[in-house]
Amino acid sequence: MNKPAACRLIYLVGYNVPMAILLFTDFGSGDIYVGQVKAVLQWFAPGVAVIDLLHDAPAFNVRAGAHLLAAMSGRFADASVVLAVVDPGVGGARGVVVVQADGCWYVGPDNGLLSVVAARAHKCVCRHVVWRPSSLSASFHGRDLFAPVAARLAAHGGLPEGWSEHSGGLSVEFGADDLNEVIYVDHFGNAHTGLRAGGIACDAALSVGARKLRYARVFSEVAEGEAFWYENSQGLVEIAVNCGSAAQLLGLKIGDRVTWV
Repeated sequence: MNKPAACRLIYLVGYNVPMAILLFTDFGSGDIYVGQVKAVLQWFAPGVAVIDLLHDAPAFNVRAGAHLLAAMSGRFADASVVLAVVDPGVGGARGVVVVQADGCWYVGPDNGLLSVVAARAHKCVCRHVVWRPSSLSASFHGRDLFAPVAARLAAHGGLPEGWSEHSGGLSVEFGADDLNEVIYVDHFGNAHTGLRAGGIACDAALSVGARKLRYARVFSEVAEGEAFWYENSQGLVEIAVNCGSAAQLLGLKIGDRVTWV
């Protein structure tokens, strides 16, 4: 893959360079894919910081990934470039999009993954990427297509003229509403939901299957082995067990529905 020749860039006002690149994928932390993406980023944007947000996003689950990414995005520094890949349709008809939302860039597939971020943003601009590299794997657009675009944004603050075009919106939109499902299970067995906790009364009970869970502010407020819900550090409703695994105790998995009672 050749570095792009110098050419006129499309800049957006208010961006300083270089920026950090943040990675959010379902590639898996122990597989070969993340390292290859980082190698391309270093080639196109040497010296730009690369931060691993998550490489164990729910595999193939675009909707869950969209809500998880949106929950994490409120703490990104201005001018960050987020490279997001949960892309079960890679090599198919889905497009490639760059979203500028509330001071950050997001690069990824136009399959809904960036749509919750876009829907919740106060200000949002979408562009479709029409540039294609001379060498493009049918199954690894994260490395060959998304990474060069993200690196170009991070290193130069814009894309070369002709790489993208204005879009009227995203092709797949999940909207700004919450998702009343488990969207992520961490290694502790805590189950993160797609429900934002802000404004939820502390006396509300959460129903998961046949169980009804009460609220606690922190783990130490309940007995060891007891399940509860609380507002996690991302602002989401999370189901947990003090010194235990909620996923194991309650049989939770990604996609399980939760409701308020």
